[in-house]
Amino acid sequence: MSTLTTGGPTPARRKSKAGWNLIGLLVFATAGFPVYWMLNTAFKPAKDAIDPDPSLLPTGLTLSNFSRALDIADFWGPVSRSLIVSLAVVVIGMVVGMLAALAISRFAFRGRKVVIVGILAVQMVPLVAMIIPVFLLLNDLGQYDKLSGLIITYLTLILPFTVWTLRGFIVNIPRELEEAAMVDGCSRTGAFIRVVFPLLAPGMVATSVYGFIQAWNEYLYALMLLSQKNQTATVWLGNFTTKHGTEYAPMMAGSTMMAVPIVVLFLLVQRKMAAGLTAGAVKG
Repeated sequence: MSTLTTGGPTPARRKSKAGWNLIGLLVFATAGFPVYWMLNTAFKPAKDAIDPDPSLLPTGLTLSNFSRALDIADFWGPVSRSLIVSLAVVVIGMVVGMLAALAISRFAFRGRKVVIVGILAVQMVPLVAMIIPVFLLLNDLGQYDKLSGLIITYLTLILPFTVWTLRGFIVNIPRELEEAAMVDGCSRTGAFIRVVFPLLAPGMVATSVYGFIQAWNEYLYALMLLSQKNQTATVWLGNFTTKHGTEYAPMMAGSTMMAVPIVVLFLLVQRKMAAGLTAGAVKG
């Protein structure tokens, strides 16, 4: 008569688990150290920020760097412009991207595969390669040094990813749900609003967060397409680099303040974002 023994994990499994935990800690430390160093530098005295032998642990806490960051140049103007641009890109991009993704995933039309391949091909073009054509085009259209021109530019950069991502979410929603709603009397539009849209909401949240972060953090196009009076928050950080050197502590304080909207946004939508990423990872 054989007996079944139930015990804890085997030594090999414990070693494997410990190894994966160690790798996870290393990845977390590598990704989190720049954020820690930014916060550490933002709250330390300015003289300690340029110390050739810096300390990993805070040697003193001060809020003077934040006051200096707010005094060195206009802060709320660039931040408000960044918010306007980022929110406009997210709202317009989600509406246009959702309609395009719905057309690609639900309707058969001539050139459909060409459109899909074109969306993928656009994402492979380096952003720096398009800066001169974009500048010339916006200048001809009278959109240079205008937030509307920057919004249009960001939309062309973010829409391919938005369309491709939302297409994946829509494809994973069974057509039978729409057909059942249409049998019950809904129009195609009504079936989409009542059935597909609620299931698509988590994916839209995840995609919109990505678009917001991309628009908020973009630097090159904002630098080249806007003058100093219309600069965004990322370009505003360049005010800390002068002919006398770089004020690292106030710069890190400004970077910390710039990170606050992203952190708040993530905290507000983290549950929906996690659900959207999970839904997009499994084919239903």
